[in-house]
Amino acid sequence: MFQINEVLQYEQTLYRILRVFDYYVLWIKVHDDKAFPELVEITELEQGFQDEVLKRAADPYSDIATVIPEPGSTAQLKRDENYAAIKPLVELENCYEPKARGKVVNQIMTETGKTKQSIYRFARRYWQRGQIPNALLPDYKNSGAKGQKRRATTKLGRPRKYMPGTGALIDDFAEKLFRIAIERHILTDKGKTFRYAHNRLKDIYSQYFPELPEEELPTYWQMEHFYKREYRQVDKIEAQAGEIKRKKDIRPLTGTAAADVLGPGMRYEIDATIADIYLVSDSQRSNIVGRPVIYMVIDVFSRMVAGFYIGFENPSYAAAIQAIHMATTDKSDYCRQFGFDVTPQQWPCIGLPSALLADRGELMGHQIECLEKGFGVRVENTPPFRSEAKGVVERAFRTFQQAFKPFAPGVVTGTKIKKQGDRDYRLDAKLTIQEFTKIILGAVLYHNQYHEIESYDKAADMPTDLPNNPLAIWNWGLQHRTGRLKKPAAEHLRVALMPRARATISDSGACIFGVYYTSAELLKLGWMHRGKEVKRPKSVEVAYDLATADYIYIYHGPNSNDYFVCQLAARSRQFSGASFWDVWQQNDELKQTHADAKLVADEQKRALERQVIEVVKLAEKAAPKHIGLSDAERIRNIRDNRAEEKAKERKERAYKPVDIDTSKSAQVHYLSEPDDDLDFPDFSDQLFKEDDDV
Repeated sequence: MFQINEVLQYEQTLYRILRVFDYYVLWIKVHDDKAFPELVEITELEQGFQDEVLKRAADPYSDIATVIPEPGSTAQLKRDENYAAIKPLVELENCYEPKARGKVVNQIMTETGKTKQSIYRFARRYWQRGQIPNALLPDYKNSGAKGQKRRATTKLGRPRKYMPGTGALIDDFAEKLFRIAIERHILTDKGKTFRYAHNRLKDIYSQYFPELPEEELPTYWQMEHFYKREYRQVDKIEAQAGEIKRKKDIRPLTGTAAADVLGPGMRYEIDATIADIYLVSDSQRSNIVGRPVIYMVIDVFSRMVAGFYIGFENPSYAAAIQAIHMATTDKSDYCRQFGFDVTPQQWPCIGLPSALLADRGELMGHQIECLEKGFGVRVENTPPFRSEAKGVVERAFRTFQQAFKPFAPGVVTGTKIKKQGDRDYRLDAKLTIQEFTKIILGAVLYHNQYHEIESYDKAADMPTDLPNNPLAIWNWGLQHRTGRLKKPAAEHLRVALMPRARATISDSGACIFGVYYTSAELLKLGWMHRGKEVKRPKSVEVAYDLATADYIYIYHGPNSNDYFVCQLAARSRQFSGASFWDVWQQNDELKQTHADAKLVADEQKRALERQVIEVVKLAEKAAPKHIGLSDAERIRNIRDNRAEEKAKERKERAYKPVDIDTSKSAQVHYLSEPDDDLDFPDFSDQLFKEDDDV
């Protein structure tokens, strides 16, 4: 029932069992400096269990059994020496009897020369700490007053031998200045050396004690000792790294990406990078077009690449939705365009995942809400400057770029010109965007089907004969875990992922970004008919494809997923075949042209107004002040005055041939009797109703 070295707790006192007899147990108090072994009846202990005043307890000295002192150390020598001295006493069968115990102690004193107090102290420690030789190890861990700071009245450490002076006394004030210099120049600015921080410390110290000579200032080693004593390694690393770098590159990682997902399609990661290569134009290979952007969508569970985008669009929502669309649809037709015959079984990522992890930039806002609300995809965003949160896709970029870096020309190699005479690597560009896409597609197909992921952390239920390639892990996950992909309608998903805006409605059609669209649906609804009685909404929600301005998609209502397609109207035919980026560029150019023309028009308008004002002034100045007629007479004379002015105007504007002598009249031969009046008849009064006053 009882075992040797077992610890029992009687009320608040701990006892250790030293030996077990038939009816008795020999024990000793564990924390009593004057205790000796005592006998106690087993029946008494059993009664203590029944009365609930005695119970088994943990051994407070269990850790010393695993301590291994260094060979030849002081701790080992003292342990062995003291154990050899008390060995006859601790092996005594009736050590609980004072007379027998005293006889052995006297014998040990004679042989070793140790005092009685020392022998009893070592024997008591041996019994109380588990009856093992390690119980006699010195308690060096209690030395040095750990956790308590010593206050010196004189300089500590060895005295100087060559340097003059005695040195500075490091008190609370000096430590305060140490801390200021360290935190200002070491912890917050990792570019500064410790020697630089010490020099700044001496500058501050000299301001307080200007008469103190150089040799009495705190030394480099005193400041370094304080630094090592007061600042832990973790504090140094984290303070020098800063908050952003600490979270991204320094903090310990206790988990893995695959441990948080249950199966294929549970979480996709998406991110973009700029490829380390310069490309040339497809149509004119002599034109260097720059570095392409690569978007990757990767399944976290299997590490399979679900989709990607390669092009020259900057990392944005417009490029991200193209990668997402590829990740959710069948890639067979896309692969055939580049000469790869791939079946859906070889690239089975077809459908929407349960969650999509992305940066905060391109997948935030109302544009992506339809993916959450309409298709049930949980969009997760990483905190700022936390690229390690998407470690799977971040690591993939380096992997796939290794497929072309050793072979392709135009690869970025650091500086553009390494040394004088070297060639600029941008001038070596030879690949087009189509050729580069074919290389990346081939690398993706190899990765998905054959690449062995050496660092993949398998779960406990994954078999050891399961290859660590993405396709094998994906297929195993579908069979033994859970498939999380959702299959949407490809066209509906494409439109749902497009950016949206509000289009105005008028009798010219739907207008967005200054471009007009029409459709049969708009005509049926009567929104393009003219008239005051026509009822039409002021604006509607539309989706548009950034790659082409030929079509837009008008939704029936604010909460509706139904839409109809509108094509470019004739009045906006100048944007046929253009993208919305072209539309915005042309609109900006038109606005600039209009602004320049308006400046000229405003200037000429002011000149015209000044001319009119001058003419009016001259007319007012030339008007007679006294006419001699009444107002009624002047109004009655309007018709006669008008007729007179009209006759005068006709005479002045009559056409007169050039170089004809009008002083002599031509000879006229009449074929019949001439009329008295040879002028053409005048019907002006009848045609223009000149009976009315104007």
